[in-house]
Amino acid sequence: MNDINNEVQIIAYDPQYKEAFKILNEEWIKTFFVMETSDYKLLDHPEEQIINKGGHIAFALLNGEAVGTCALVKAKDEPLTFELSKMAVSPKAQGKKIGYLLGNALVEKAKELKAESIFLETNSILVPAIKLYEKLGFQHMPVTNAGYDRVDVQMKLDLS
Repeated sequence: MNDINNEVQIIAYDPQYKEAFKILNEEWIKTFFVMETSDYKLLDHPEEQIINKGGHIAFALLNGEAVGTCALVKAKDEPLTFELSKMAVSPKAQGKKIGYLLGNALVEKAKELKAESIFLETNSILVPAIKLYEKLGFQHMPVTNAGYDRVDVQMKLDLS
């Protein structure tokens, strides 16, 4: 496992990777679904819609190239709640535990910020993603007020 951490570096958002945030996410979304208005809102304006609102974006760099990303979008102040959103790993970098490293880094960030919980929305056809979220400790919950048409799975991680 150490050799993976040596080649994959997890970093916080840097404006130079803004385009990679969009490209990596569009790549997987368009493979399985259609881009929705909510996708464009976050992907076109990550600083305004995520960072400046108290959220965080992480990138996985492999040999200096952004090959994965994930966002922690602030959903609520009281109690502090985040959405784990826009996790994407380039097909050429899959199998290197990058999704886990990104998800774990953002769960740790949420704990550091004293968040009460993190939720996420996904789709049942994304079986490897769901297994990853379960490995990170997320529990399935009933789907309510989904933010995207494609959502048929919601999960939550209690941090309190």
